[in-house]
Amino acid sequence: MNVFAHHLQEYKKGLRALVLHTTKASKRDAIEQRLKRELIDYYIQEVNGTKINVFFGHFICIEVIKQMNFTSLSNLTDEEDFILGTMLGYDRVKQCERYLKRVRSSNNMEKMQTPTEAIGVIG
Repeated sequence: MNVFAHHLQEYKKGLRALVLHTTKASKRDAIEQRLKRELIDYYIQEVNGTKINVFFGHFICIEVIKQMNFTSLSNLTDEEDFILGTMLGYDRVKQCERYLKRVRSSNNMEKMQTPTEAIGVIG
């Protein structure tokens, strides 16, 4: 709970508008109680049977997370990944680099997966 307490402190000091804390599912009740007591908006997403992602912070940020409606961080679109990273306060230039790398990689994958181009079939 030390990392959670640190994240909570950063949020309360205004260093972050949104926090993502990944932890054991067994800590869910204690975390929810603390966030409710502190009157902090949150959204909890199950990662698997043993882990959860706890998003907490400004209510408008939590609403954006809910609106994205994703089931796993690995399922984020390139744009959602960029938005989430920026909202979490990650370096903007590095987020731009990450976004471009993801987009270019997915564009290359799409090109490679076009069967008619791969075997030279003319339509």
